[in-house]
Amino acid sequence: MNPQIELNLALILFAPWFAILGALYWIYPRQPRSWQRKAFDAVALAIAVAAAAATMQWSFHNADPQAGAIWKQVLATSISYGFFLFVLTVAIPLRHYLFVVRAPSSRKDSLP
Repeated sequence: MNPQIELNLALILFAPWFAILGALYWIYPRQPRSWQRKAFDAVALAIAVAAAAATMQWSFHNADPQAGAIWKQVLATSISYGFFLFVLTVAIPLRHYLFVVRAPSSRKDSLP
């Protein structure tokens, strides 16, 4: 197998699942959708992908060579997936706090 493909195989195989999770993160909740929220979401997704790629490379290189080639891929996939989810898990409540809780209300109170 091509060494470059072998090194990035975990990321290549998980790219569709990362895309699905990233799309769900981007789409929901639908409101509020300001440019600040879009920028925050884009940065969060970029950090999640970068963290997944970096941890995938690190875990592939630091896996026990005695375990076999497949276990290097299993370790790389598991750790990169965990870091991707970790970044999105931190970003979701932070996004809620920044854009729902802390944001000034643009809705008028319906007092009689």
